[in-house]
Amino acid sequence: MPRSIGNTALKAARQARGLSSQQALAAALHDAARQLGLGEIVVSRKQIGRWESPNSPWPRDDHQQLLTYVLRLPIEELGFRAPWDDSIRPAPDKVTPTGRRPSATPAMPRPAVASATQPPTVGADFATVTEAHRRLYWSVPPATLHQAVVEHANLGAALLGETDGVARRVLASALAESLLLAGRIQFFDLRQPEVADDTFVRALQAAGAADDPLLGAAILGHSAFVPGWAGHREDTAERMRAARTYARRGPASAELLAWLDAVEAECLTRCGDHRQALTILRRAEETMSAGGEHRSPEWFTWFSFTRLAAFKGNTELAAGLIPQARTTLEAVLADLPETAGKQRVVVLGDLAAVEAAAQRPDTACALLEQALDQLGATWYATGMDRIREARRALASWQDSDSVRRVDDRLYSWSATLSSLQR
Repeated sequence: MPRSIGNTALKAARQARGLSSQQALAAALHDAARQLGLGEIVVSRKQIGRWESPNSPWPRDDHQQLLTYVLRLPIEELGFRAPWDDSIRPAPDKVTPTGRRPSATPAMPRPAVASATQPPTVGADFATVTEAHRRLYWSVPPATLHQAVVEHANLGAALLGETDGVARRVLASALAESLLLAGRIQFFDLRQPEVADDTFVRALQAAGAADDPLLGAAILGHSAFVPGWAGHREDTAERMRAARTYARRGPASAELLAWLDAVEAECLTRCGDHRQALTILRRAEETMSAGGEHRSPEWFTWFSFTRLAAFKGNTELAAGLIPQARTTLEAVLADLPETAGKQRVVVLGDLAAVEAAAQRPDTACALLEQALDQLGATWYATGMDRIREARRALASWQDSDSVRRVDDRLYSWSATLSSLQR
């Protein structure tokens, strides 16, 4: 991709951290200087504009320290190259200011001039494997698939500096999807939110190289789950604003816009604002029903009317609307396709929590046993979380035979070891 569009790596890292404007980054750098004991260091918006320009200058030492602290990436992964360094790849063992090593997925190389040493078909060839991984996500054990996806992304990052033109854009788009999938597995399947957050930054960098705003919207939407599930409402709101901005540039389909609403609603539910979450979900339903002229991208495979209803059922449960939640979730369970094993675990766990809230422990336990059966076939850390939440709601009946049967399965040797290993 031509350098004339600017330092997309820095811009992507800024937006992935919820800093929607250059002024917001300037304020964050000023605050970081105080936290690090560096005194009053002021970085102007114009300076950040120069860093995000096509010919981004090498930052001075104190600015490098602040950038890596705030954006949690080594300076070489933020699109800068030292004047004395002709290499295009950062050292693989660089340690971030937080003390954590970067995720297994390397930063996207940004050569000054792309060298087309690969054939024109390289992008399409790489994308073929990315598409296969997209389908395998629903059936292959997450730890196994994650390893393959990460290695595939490593290959894509290495190849990106050896392509140009259309092949580079196709490759960058497929790389962004691979990194998005890696982040999804890390967050939802393996429960590694910090690692996933770093991966989403790299995914956004690749989407920037492809100039693909819809992939950018999907990546930012997924990244909003990280602060949202931790209860950090303001950080979530920043990332959702960025996601919607990218979606407008797409332009996005009705399904993608509704999914962004569903993401925000789930995050609001986690933050305790059930009323606003239900309002947004009603808007998502209206958007889906109205449809639109734009089609969803081929990679947008994780959302539907049924999945939207699953979001709604969980929010109704959290809001204490037990009869409504039961009706919604039972309809979801009936509509889920056979291949939706991961979602089935989640819905069964939520339905068990509904029955526990309705003082029907035996029914709740029967649902939990179904969920555990499904979990044995399709591991899903988020599903296990829902099972444990429902089991905690059964504390008043913990000496009953039905609850003890659930505990025997939940804490069997194999289940306990499997959960700890994952």
